[in-house]
Formats: sequence, structure tokens, C-alpha cells
Amino acid sequence: MLFELKNKVAVITGGGSGIGKAIAEVFAEQGAQVCILELNQKAAKETAQSLANQRLLAKGYACNVSVQAEVVTVVQSIIKKFGKIDMLINCAGIAHIGKLDSTAEEDFDRVFQVNVKGVYNCMHAVIKPMVKQKSGVILNIASIASSVGIPDRFAYSMSKGAVVTMTMSVAKDYIKEGIRCNCISPARVHTPFVDGFLKKNYPGNEAEMFEKLSHTQPIGRMAKPVEVAHLALYLCSDEASFITGCDYPLDGGFIKLNN
Repeated sequence: MLFELKNKVAVITGGGSGIGKAIAEVFAEQGAQVCILELNQKAAKETAQSLANQRLLAKGYACNVSVQAEVVTVVQSIIKKFGKIDMLINCAGIAHIGKLDSTAEEDFDRVFQVNVKGVYNCMHAVIKPMVKQKSGVILNIASIASSVGIPDRFAYSMSKGAVVTMTMSVAKDYIKEGIRCNCISPARVHTPFVDGFLKKNYPGNEAEMFEKLSHTQPIGRMAKPVEVAHLALYLCSDEASFITGCDYPLDGGFIKLNN
């Protein structure tokens, strides 16, 4: 079976909702032992239980990815229980709306701690075990905001640009150890965050604004989380064994066709 992940252990941060949850579901369906790391312990357990109810392999872990000690403890417990980590998928992230002059220092630091340091913490925790086993795949979720200017996304764009460059650095440094590292840069994806953003900022006009945001992408709609998950599955599978050091826009034509 193509893209089979049987006997693979996948660590997925932010796996309790949105893109991370979709990746957890798809990877579990392909046979992986899924380990979900979530700040929201309830979300982690609910997703893991939902998969377990389908007789799929999943376990949830409460973890603040911005705290290195927590990440190390969880990673060590996963290795102790399952013997290895084959894949790390960094999905955990937060957004911030604001230009340079409207981005407060505390907002900048908050985005950096989760979106940049969180990715660093998780990669730092798994890299030595992966080097020891001479294999591993790391996949980071970046954004088209790392490639093009997005209005009112100063701190967010900064953080996702860092994710892309960290990806390239890790790919370069560990290619001889059998470790691959890539990233996906989605455009707008219809997640619970989008619904919450519209409800908070456009009460009563959610449907109208949803359509407006959808049509900023040439394809005419937002991506579905499962569409990101399917690309993630390919990039983490053995079928993609020749691919490393790449950033994949998944953007409905936004970067090249939005003229």
C-alpha cells in the first residue's frame, strides 16, 4: 500500500485541532502510532480517544512546546514507551494580527515563543535520537506569509519565515545522518481558528467575510485541513525518500496567480 506508515511513530504538535488534528487522523489511518502533543490536554485526549475508538493507534500528551523542559520530558517518555520517533510534525502555532507599529513587545514575544522557539524545542529534542537511529523525518508547518507580504501579519510572518529557514538549516546539517526535513506553507485553511476570528471580529457578517477571505485565493476557496494532511503524508512517507530541504506552498495559486 502506498504511503503506509505501519510500525512508524509520529509525534504531532498541535494535533488536537485544525491542521494538526487532520494530520493525526490521516497518519493513524495509514498505520502510524500517533503521539499528539497539545497545550490543551482535553483536546489531545479527545483526539487520541476518537482515533482509539476506531481501533487506530494514538496517545495524547499535554505539552507546552515553548517550554523546553516539558518537550524533553514528553519526548523521552515517548521513546521509552515506543522505542523510537520516526517522524516529527510541527503544527503547533498561534497567530497575531497587526502591523509593525501596532505589534506590542509582549505580542511579538508570545508569537516567537510558540512559533519559533516551540519548533526549535521539538526539533532539538528529537534530533539526537534520530541521529542515533540514522533515520527520521521532520516536517514543519510554515505559511505563505514567509514568502509574500500579508497585510497586518508582521509578527506572524516573522515567525513563519524563521520556520522556513530553520527547516533548510536542519535539512542541510543532517542529510548525512539519514534525516529529511521539509516544510509546508499553506495559504488560508478553514480551521476552527478562522471561525473564531470571524465570530469575534465580524459578528453578524461571518458568512459574508468568509466568502471574501475565501476569494482572496485564486482557486476561490480556503484549503481543507485534510488537504494539508495528505501532502504531509506524502512528505513523511518512504515514497518521498528523495525529498529534503524543500518548502511546499499549498496555496490555491495565491503566490503565483494572485496578480
